[in-house]
Amino acid sequence: MQGNNKSLTDFPTMHRPDIQSLASEHKKLLSTMTLEQRDIYDRIMLCVAENRGGLFFLYGYGGTSKTLIWRAISAAIRSKGEIVLTVASSGIAALLIPGGRTAHSRFIIPTNVDEDSTCNIKQDSPLAELIIKSRLII
Repeated sequence: MQGNNKSLTDFPTMHRPDIQSLASEHKKLLSTMTLEQRDIYDRIMLCVAENRGGLFFLYGYGGTSKTLIWRAISAAIRSKGEIVLTVASSGIAALLIPGGRTAHSRFIIPTNVDEDSTCNIKQDSPLAELIIKSRLII
């Protein structure tokens, strides 16, 4: 759109994130976290705030509120008008996270993967720009 001197504000019917509802959701999600969940949340958010980058592996059995943590982090960052890309390995898991997509779909990963496979993201493409502008990829 930028190449055509357009923005989302030129399309009033286009869905845009509701910053206030995201902030409200974030506050609600934080209030339901255990101390351990809040510690994990705080560690990840500190890396995001300090632009340090990092890799976190959040592991737990079903029902251990991993999705709660991802939803809270996503709401916190998106409520500031910033971009979070949420991906999962399966379509079912992607449905559990707001804005979620499968990793294959988001990053154009080939269906048949081998040792020579790479993502098909072109330099300077809209997807490449989106990834660059993202504050976090879940």
